Amino acid sequence: QVQLAESGGGSVQAGGSLTVSCAASGYTYRPYCMGWFRQAPGKEREGVAFIYTNSGSRYYADSVQGRFTISQDNAKNTLDLQMNSLQIEDTAMYYCAATTRISGGQCTLEQYEYGYWGQGTQVTVSS
Repeated sequence: QVQLAESGGGSVQAGGSLTVSCAASGYTYRPYCMGWFRQAPGKEREGVAFIYTNSGSRYYADSVQGRFTISQDNAKNTLDLQMNSLQIEDTAMYYCAATTRISGGQCTLEQYEYGYWGQGTQVTVSS
C-alpha cells in the first residue's frame, strides 16, 4: 500500500525558514500530482501547493505564493516544501498528499482529489 510520511516540522520565529519533507513508499507508478495541505485548529484544511510529478509544473495558493517552494527528488523519492518568510498565520499541521489517479486532466488543491495522506507534521511560528 502507498505510504506517505512527513518530517521536518518544528518551531520557528516569524520571518524564519523551515523545510518539511515527505517520504513516499509503496508506489508502482508515480501519482499524477502530489501536494501539501495544512490545517490549523478550528479551521478547514486548505491546499498549499501541488506539483505534477511528470512535468514538474507547480501551483501555489495565493497565501503562500512567493514564499513557499514545492519540489520533488525522484532519486530520493521525496517531496519537500521549503517555507520562507514564515508568518504566525502559517502555524498548522502540514500534510503530504498524493492523487490516486496516475494520469489525465488538471489537478487542483481540492482535497477530494487526493486519496493518500500522511500523518502530518506540526509547524509552529511564533513572534
